[in-house]
Amino acid sequence: MGKRIAVIGGGPAGMIAAATAGSLGKDVVLFEKNNKLGKKMFITGKGRCNITNAGEVDELIDNIVSNKSFLYSAFYSFTNNDIVELLSQYGVETKIERGNRIFPVSNKSSDVIRALERHLIKNGVKIELNKEIKSIEKLDDKNFKIALSNSEEQYFNKVIIATGGKSYQQTGSTGDGYVFAKNFGHSITDLKPALIPCIIKEDWVKELQGLALRNVRISAYVGNKKIFEDFGELLFTHYGVSGPIVLSMSSYINKYYGSEIKISIDLKPSLTNERLEMRILRDFEKYSKKQFKNSLENLLPRKLIPVIIKLSSIAEDKFVNQITREERKELVLLLKNLEMSFSDFRPIDEAIVTSGGVSTKEIDSSTMESKIVRGLFFAGEVIDVHALTGGYNLQIAYSTGYLAGLNC
Repeated sequence: MGKRIAVIGGGPAGMIAAATAGSLGKDVVLFEKNNKLGKKMFITGKGRCNITNAGEVDELIDNIVSNKSFLYSAFYSFTNNDIVELLSQYGVETKIERGNRIFPVSNKSSDVIRALERHLIKNGVKIELNKEIKSIEKLDDKNFKIALSNSEEQYFNKVIIATGGKSYQQTGSTGDGYVFAKNFGHSITDLKPALIPCIIKEDWVKELQGLALRNVRISAYVGNKKIFEDFGELLFTHYGVSGPIVLSMSSYINKYYGSEIKISIDLKPSLTNERLEMRILRDFEKYSKKQFKNSLENLLPRKLIPVIIKLSSIAEDKFVNQITREERKELVLLLKNLEMSFSDFRPIDEAIVTSGGVSTKEIDSSTMESKIVRGLFFAGEVIDVHALTGGYNLQIAYSTGYLAGLNC
């Protein structure tokens, strides 16, 4: 056979890279330190696997948070349609859900992983499970030596590093790839959690644990500068906030980590201040003889009412017909701008993806080959690229994996 290729990491990037190289007649060995392939992929999309996104390539690129331009070549070389078509060949039918998210019809991530495993086998890839790589060494212009933790040594002509990031470490993403890359002289940009829940300083947040709010607007500020805004669903937790719009926000505010970040929630984004005040006036007329604490049930979820009362300037036992115009206006401002202070992110192990990684300046975007070491390639989350939720991060894995497998 021709060239001998080592692929390190049996996630989506590694599997596509290995199968692509194998389809070209190369002798490919895929090393995975877990006892099964696709362990992190198994838990994506809450176990349903959000395979990719059905948007146009430009839309996909728009949802990339870091180093968008680096991915043009990859996204056009292996598209969202290509992964859907590939899975279809192995019997995995797909469906499109809200936000153009693509899932398997079966709602089982295991079906996607099994299809990719069959793709590997069909293309002659040798799969080595429970094999942890200790070190990779370049011997000469055409040879690498890989040392395994069981003291075994193997030799290859090319190496593809597809080890993932540092998130969900129980799935094996422990940052090995960064160590290998660094040993070869690559720069690793700051590793930060992305797509991760946020810890909030204010204690009142704990009282709202478990409350999900739909159709709210969230904004984040450093000083007077707005650094993020989105509309959608938010969840209060015992430590702060989570939910889709918070996860997206985390990918943008991590650039300002260490600064004082304020987060604002507009609880009624479909109403202007004037219309919200008219709405409150109607409720106040209806409940004019009740105390303030009993007048908000038509306006807010029950769990939120005691917190809003506490944060407002209105005494809870004040009768509604005694509330002043100024107090009412203050209440409007509170509902349109429920402000909290960002304290920290949850641990990186809870992040969906890692922000940062092997510098894109040191990788050829059209081949995924290192510009520093000939014959060394990178694919997937180990590279300094990541996206918002919605299937985009998995598409990064397939597309970069395909280019690495094609060019190795």
